[in-house]
Amino acid sequence: MRGRWIRWTLPFALAAVVGVGVAMAATKATSSNGATVKTAASAKYGTVLVAANGMALYRYTLDKKGKTVCSGACAKYWPPLLLKGTAKETAGSGASSGLLGEVMRANGAAQVTYAGYPLYYYAGDKKPGDVKGQGFEKTWYLVSAKGALVKSAVAAAKTTSTSSSGSAWG
Repeated sequence: MRGRWIRWTLPFALAAVVGVGVAMAATKATSSNGATVKTAASAKYGTVLVAANGMALYRYTLDKKGKTVCSGACAKYWPPLLLKGTAKETAGSGASSGLLGEVMRANGAAQVTYAGYPLYYYAGDKKPGDVKGQGFEKTWYLVSAKGALVKSAVAAAKTTSTSSSGSAWG
């Protein structure tokens, strides 16, 4: 009897532990201690917005200025960049503090905006430099330092030297 109980409850207990871990990771990925927005140089897309953790930030074309429409299942794949508690959004290197703001989501959480539009991560991006959400369903795009959508790759610059002093992000 005890063996059967363990066989039936162990998978549920393991699923609960994994679920808590995923929820904690999602919370960590979507919130930052002050929501710093900065820029990074992408070899393919030029200068784009990233969060303090270096992860790319996206804009949803169905959102309106000051209003987010991505919630529920959408927000699981496209987690919003949220403010924690009384923290304020701050502009890091390359970002304009005058373009930063926030919008209240339906659940009462404050989401960071840039040029009036809500910012999101993409759950498929696993490390800084990933831009796997770019152009997704022709509605999700990276954001430039000016707040514009980045809809296409930049032309590759021609170089005459065979060595490089640094590497580009993405």
